[in-house]
Amino acid sequence: MPPLNIIVALAEGGRLYAALETAMAAAALGARARIFLQGEAAALLRPPIGFAGDAARLAVGQPDLAAMIEEAAMMGVGLFACQSGMALAAMTAPEMPPHVRTAGLVSFLADVEEGDRLLAY
Repeated sequence: MPPLNIIVALAEGGRLYAALETAMAAAALGARARIFLQGEAAALLRPPIGFAGDAARLAVGQPDLAAMIEEAAMMGVGLFACQSGMALAAMTAPEMPPHVRTAGLVSFLADVEEGDRLLAY
C-alpha cells in the first residue's frame, strides 16, 4: 500500500477524527501515514483535546479525540502541526502532545513522494 498523507484544512474535530481513522487504517495495513493540521486546524491540538462529538463516541464505546490521537501515535502515524496555524492560535510547541511535530506546509509536502496518496479533509 502506498504511503498516505492527509491534510486537515479546517478546525473541525470531526474532520480530524475522520483523518485519524483513515490514517490508522492505512497504518494497520502497513502503509506509512502522516497527518498535517493546516492553519487554524492546529488549534485542535490545544489541551484539553476534545470536540463536541466526544460524548456521543464515548457513549457507544468509541475513543474520544484525545485517545485517537494517542492511539494513532502508538501506531506510528506522523502528526504535524502547522507553524503558522500555531501562531494564529497563540500556541507554542511545548503545549502540543509530545509526539506532534511542528512543520510548514512546504516541508510537509516536500516529503510526499511520487506514488504517495494525498488527501484533504
